[in-house]
Amino acid sequence: MSMISTPDDATYPWYVRLILWLQRRKYGAELEPAKLWGRTPRVFVALTRLYRAIDRASSPIEPALRSLVTVRVSQINWCEFCIDLNSATALERSVDAAKLSELADFDHSPRYSAREKAALRYAEAVTITDRRVDAAQMGELKTHFSDDAIIELTALIAFQNLSSKFNAALHVPAQGFCRMPPGSPDDVARQASQKIVK
Repeated sequence: MSMISTPDDATYPWYVRLILWLQRRKYGAELEPAKLWGRTPRVFVALTRLYRAIDRASSPIEPALRSLVTVRVSQINWCEFCIDLNSATALERSVDAAKLSELADFDHSPRYSAREKAALRYAEAVTITDRRVDAAQMGELKTHFSDDAIIELTALIAFQNLSSKFNAALHVPAQGFCRMPPGSPDDVARQASQKIVK
C-alpha cells in the first residue's frame, strides 16, 4: 500500500477517470501511480502525454530495448511497481525471460548485444548520482545510436527516473503484473544495487 491514500474514482475529473478506465481495460486494474498522479490532474495528463510521445511506435529505440532500459532504471531506483510493470512489458515485447533475469548483470551476460550494453551503461551513468557520462562513454554510444536516438534514449531514461523515484518515494507496491525477474521486486532491487557498488 502506498504511503499516500488514493481518492475514490468519483472525485477525479472526467479525463482522469477516462485514463483509469483505459487502464482497467488494458491491465485489468487501475495502476496505483495513476491514482496518485490523478490527484494533480493537469500534471498527470501532461505526464501521460509525455510518456506516449517517448514510447511511440516510431521511436528510433526499439521497443524491447526501451523496456530493458526502463527496468534497469527501476532496479537502480528501488521501484517495486516499475520493475513489475516494465518487466511484464518487456516480456510482451519478446524479451527472453532468461535475458531479463540477467539484466542487473547485463555487462557480463552474453545474451546482451553491444548496442544494448551501451544503452544500459548509459542508463546507469545517467541514473546513478555519483557517475557522469564522459567522452569515452558518449563515443561508445555514438557507434550504436544516432544523435537523435541518443536524445530519445536520454529522454526515456530521464522519464523513467522521474516515474520510478516518484513511486519509490511513496512506496507504491508491485501489482503482480510479472513474475520476472525471479524473486520479489525488492530482492531484485537489492541485488541490482549491490552490483552497482561492486
